[in-house]
Amino acid sequence: MATIISVILAALVYRKASLIGLANSVSAIGLTIPSFALIGLLVAPIGFGVTPAVIVVTFFAALPILRNAVVGLANVDQSLVESARGIGMSRMRTFLRVELPVAWPVILAGVRVSAQMVMGIAAVAAYALGPGLGGFIFSGLSRLGGANSLNSVIIGVVGVIILAFILDLLLVGLGRLTISRGIRV
Repeated sequence: MATIISVILAALVYRKASLIGLANSVSAIGLTIPSFALIGLLVAPIGFGVTPAVIVVTFFAALPILRNAVVGLANVDQSLVESARGIGMSRMRTFLRVELPVAWPVILAGVRVSAQMVMGIAAVAAYALGPGLGGFIFSGLSRLGGANSLNSVIIGVVGVIILAFILDLLLVGLGRLTISRGIRV
């Protein structure tokens, strides 16, 4: 969800320098908001459950992807774009067939960074009674000193680390499948 939102926003702003600056500023400022505080702010109007957790995770996931998508699309060689337009491609087709595939490695790097970053944020989102391994962490911390409290925290933390590792491997595999050999680094 964050990737789709970010790529759409990047597609709307990457041609104008002022909007690129705005998108980068929003990304930088957004990342300074403490995730725990944002969850707390969303619990009041939305309540506990999955919804505030998904909103917070999506918000934080979109920020690095947006930054990378803007950079990737803005740095596509304009001669490629002009060539595509010269052979009769529409603006949308040029974007989908030329610009997006050339920018995809940079966008995917943002997705990988985002995925690793939001693993921890998703664990913190369990405070709002969202799903995930963060429930083990908060449960263990609330019973600190009690029976199996440390085990609960360790299970949650190690589970998050293992999931982050597996997700990164999947994203590397996705890159291998979706990035043309000609532009692969």
